[in-house]
Amino acid sequence: MEPDLFTAAAEERQEKDPTGSPLAVRMRPRTLDEVVGQQHLLKPGSPLRRLVGEGGSGPAGPSSVILWGPPGTGKTTLAYVVSKATNKRFVELSAITAGVKEVRAVIDGARRAVGGYGKETVLFLDEIHRFSKAQQDSLLPAVENRWVTLIAATTENPYFSVISPLLSRSLLLTLEPLTDDDVRGLLRRALTDERGLGEAVTLPEDTEDHLLRIAGGDARRALTALEAAAGAALDKGEAEVTLATLEETVDRAAVKYDRDGDQHYDVASALIKSIRGSDVDAALHYLARMIEAGEDPRFIARRLMISASEDIGLADPNALPIAVAAAQAVAMIGFPEAALTLSHATIALALAPKSNAATTAIGAALDDVRKGHAGPVPAHLRDSHYKGAGKLGHGQGYVYPHDLPEGIAAQQYAPDELKDRTYYAPTRHGAEARYADAVEWTRGHLGRKRS
Repeated sequence: MEPDLFTAAAEERQEKDPTGSPLAVRMRPRTLDEVVGQQHLLKPGSPLRRLVGEGGSGPAGPSSVILWGPPGTGKTTLAYVVSKATNKRFVELSAITAGVKEVRAVIDGARRAVGGYGKETVLFLDEIHRFSKAQQDSLLPAVENRWVTLIAATTENPYFSVISPLLSRSLLLTLEPLTDDDVRGLLRRALTDERGLGEAVTLPEDTEDHLLRIAGGDARRALTALEAAAGAALDKGEAEVTLATLEETVDRAAVKYDRDGDQHYDVASALIKSIRGSDVDAALHYLARMIEAGEDPRFIARRLMISASEDIGLADPNALPIAVAAAQAVAMIGFPEAALTLSHATIALALAPKSNAATTAIGAALDDVRKGHAGPVPAHLRDSHYKGAGKLGHGQGYVYPHDLPEGIAAQQYAPDELKDRTYYAPTRHGAEARYADAVEWTRGHLGRKRS
């Protein structure tokens, strides 16, 4: 709603003494040039710059926009900058508390403002995905006739949560997760800026790195944790926010894990070896360390897919489909929910029966090929579909297995040099016992001899 006398007085007090507001509020950018990240949305002539009055006058006015992105990426911040920089009337509503009545009141006020004294209205609607279809419908006439310029924010996919008529009348702007460098720049600005901590404390590199892990690309979370840790340090009379102070404050221990160094590979190796050793609890511990350290969930999922074939194989034929499904789910949902999917797959693989028979089989076959043990394909197996193949003897003598009662033909398949070589040595673990019986039966019917 539009600010009343009490709101205006509160804002005036905040400007005079900003320390009474949370650090994340105090450090909100005042101009689009102070915004970190989202540079793809802030180029000259972009919809957001037109909204703050940088162009866009005349018949081609600024469009309504829907800001879609994860929490902490700057949706509210961008609306705040517009509210401060625009020469238009700015009204804010939250879909959590507002209903159709409040929306209609804003629209009526916007029509009076533009008709009475030519003042356009920008309406910021936070969490529009919480509006019902009827509530969103109430916005259509105002957006259609440009009685208001809508800025709507959502963390949900607009194609599922926003009605099509409203989407078609707005520009969809997708906010990207902030990078570590984006958040780092914001933290350092907060440390030195008079609106922030004004150099009251310093932040060592290890503490800053842990703050970045805690933040996970969420600027608000990073600033909230920094403010709490800085307050704790000052209360203790310390001018430096140590890693221990940060851990005490946020109750989240720093994981000693370098995503680009030895720890990255050591912990990943420990995860896979714990799965191989069927220690589900140890496997979950290393998985948790990787998740907490901010490891790329796709990297973890790739390691699980490899483990499914390398260490489980046909002892549990469902292991690989589970790992592949986990990788696909992780790619679609990301953290934090991806942690559940990775846990699901890790537990399944750790408790599955184990066999490396598929691994050793292809290893032995590759070793023979690399040593030059290949030889020509037997003539009866060669392609006989082209003209003249018969004159070369290709395909002659080949027995079609489906013509036989048992579906298997006792004929030579491997090159002469390798006709009695065996590679696959199945275990009797889990489901692979069935494959062991099948191998024994088929080799016997093929008349194969063991090398």
